[in-house]
Amino acid sequence: NVVHEERFETIGPSISKQLKSRAFFAILLVNLGIILYVAYAFRKVSRPVASWKYGVLAIVALFHDVLLVMGVFAVLGRFSGVEVDSAFVVAILTVLGYSVNDTIVVYDRIRENLLRHSADNFEEVVNMGLNQTLMRSINTTFKTLLPLFALYFIGGFSIHYFALALIIGIASGAYSSIFIASPLLVFVYKWQQRGRTA
Repeated sequence: NVVHEERFETIGPSISKQLKSRAFFAILLVNLGIILYVAYAFRKVSRPVASWKYGVLAIVALFHDVLLVMGVFAVLGRFSGVEVDSAFVVAILTVLGYSVNDTIVVYDRIRENLLRHSADNFEEVVNMGLNQTLMRSINTTFKTLLPLFALYFIGGFSIHYFALALIIGIASGAYSSIFIASPLLVFVYKWQQRGRTA
């Protein structure tokens, strides 16, 4: 059997620099857009936590997911020679979208509960919203990870690391929306309350 290599991709330093600047600019625009959109969408529940803070906290959870993926690939690059290419940047942008979507679903349920119930017991409202969206987050993540695992184990080598980046990012996105984004919201609320009583 003769193996024919159909395509070989490599990134030179000039292309790498261009890719880095474009990716940074795209991520910056995406984050700004998220904060502006969430501030507008949550404008009716600006008490007890300002609406723009929901967007900022969603970005914090999102950075957790992106940094985790980048950290894993930094280790893979150091020890296995894995190179970052345009598919990796696409995977990072996909993780950005997925992560923020999962967080906003939780925050949106909290927003609905704040409109229906009193904001006096904010921690309970956040907990209620989290419990109402917990199974949805787990199910959605599981259904998304199934085809990604199939792509990783059965798909071609060209999408191997693309699928791996998505697996790590999407699993992390589900984790961060439940265990980071919502507790951060309660933390900001308590910090504000402590500042008012001091």
